[in-house]
Amino acid sequence: MNGLFPTPILTGLLPGAEEVNRSLKQIILEKERTSATTQHSNLGGWQSTWDFPEWGGDALHYMLESAKKLANRVTTRRDGKPVSIDWKVTCWANVNRSGQGNEFHTHPGAFWSGSYYVEDGGIGQDPSLGGEFEIQDPRGAAPVMYAPELSIGGAAGASMGAAESLSPRAGMLIMFPSWLQHGVRPYGGERERISIAFNLRL
Repeated sequence: MNGLFPTPILTGLLPGAEEVNRSLKQIILEKERTSATTQHSNLGGWQSTWDFPEWGGDALHYMLESAKKLANRVTTRRDGKPVSIDWKVTCWANVNRSGQGNEFHTHPGAFWSGSYYVEDGGIGQDPSLGGEFEIQDPRGAAPVMYAPELSIGGAAGASMGAAESLSPRAGMLIMFPSWLQHGVRPYGGERERISIAFNLRL
């Protein structure tokens, strides 16, 4: 059996994340104290303006450069030849507290999008706190409309017509195609859940 139309989801831990996150947390929380939130997909919480690269400092630059290098490793021309793209970046910070999350959305105008976790709010040790990164099946409900009790064998079959979720941890980087519907489940902890969202475009 061959699989067609795959949806790549890239996950990994950023080298040196502990030091990077200390710097980013301080920068982001200070900006939150002095700036009003924007309103896009966020359900409560605080979201910065999209000029984060202008005030995020060396720590943000390091994270974004790591993401761009990863994008170049997994992106090719249609003929399979490697690329070396000078990706343009749009980037913003998110702070969620108890009960807050993000509705499902996509990121038009970009090729890759991603989330990086500065502070997981305790989710890494206790997944019951929620705040999962949730991804919808890009085929929508179509695979389960006729026979919802059936699936296709293998790990990828169980989520047909549904959603998959990833439990974040501090230092974790997630990258995905920008057309993929995604959101954030409500967070139930008592600390800040701090993340950085970004788009890579041509």
